[in-house]
Order: sequence, then C-alpha cells, then structure tokens
Amino acid sequence: MTNNLFLVDTSAWLLALHKDFLPDVKDRIAYLLKENAIITSGMIKLELLGGTKTEKEFQRLKTRLDALEMVKTNTSLWEKAYDLSFRLRRKGITVPYTDILIAASAIVVAATVVHADSHFDLMGPHCGLKVESFVKATKKVKK
Repeated sequence: MTNNLFLVDTSAWLLALHKDFLPDVKDRIAYLLKENAIITSGMIKLELLGGTKTEKEFQRLKTRLDALEMVKTNTSLWEKAYDLSFRLRRKGITVPYTDILIAASAIVVAATVVHADSHFDLMGPHCGLKVESFVKATKKVKK
C-alpha cells in the first residue's frame, strides 16, 4: 500500500451516505474516492453492513465497499491493537476497542483516519495516528 491513503471511519461514511446531511464530508469522501485514495477495514465494513436495513441496501453497499482495498487483519495488526490499547490506557485514555482496531489499521498502513468520532482525535496525539476530523462540523449541525 502506498502513502496518501485515507481510512474512512464509519462515522464519516454515515455522514456522507445520508443525503445532504453534511456536504463537506460527502464532498471530501467523493474526492478521495475519485483519487482512489480510500482504503477500508473489516471492522468498518462490519459496522456499515451490520447497520443496513434491507437486502438491497446491504448488497449495494457491500458491492461498493468490496471495491476498496482492505487492510489485512492479521497477527501483526492484532499485536498493534493490543499494544495501542495498553499504551493509551496507561495514559488514562479509554476508547472502544472497535476504534482501537480501526486506529491500529490506519497506523500499520500509514493512512489518515477521516472521521466524525472524537475518540480518534483523543488518540491521535498519543500514538502518531493521523486524523482528518469532522467532529466540530457535526457539532455545528446539531445546534
């Protein structure tokens, strides 16, 4: 895998997939897709596909996600996730293990996580995780 890769977290995908919810996220992901710069992970696919409501929606989304290169979930990735979780917790940072696995996936392939989930902003400075955050943009929408 090459540099300039972006791992789009479920939180950002959901914002992009909802019609006109947050155009900035939708436009950013559309651009990255056009540039063939997005990768995914098994955890992100699980979260997205597990949330689909119909067979048609499931198949349509699965086909699109299957077209993306996937970070390999192997022993090396799990070891990175274990270490990351341990080190973050020693610093008083506790985040869901799903986010730890996604962050570890990004770190092992030197990808930037595109997200709208504050857990990634919390982890970033402590583990070298590169992030592109839409957290503040979502707070503006909720007001």
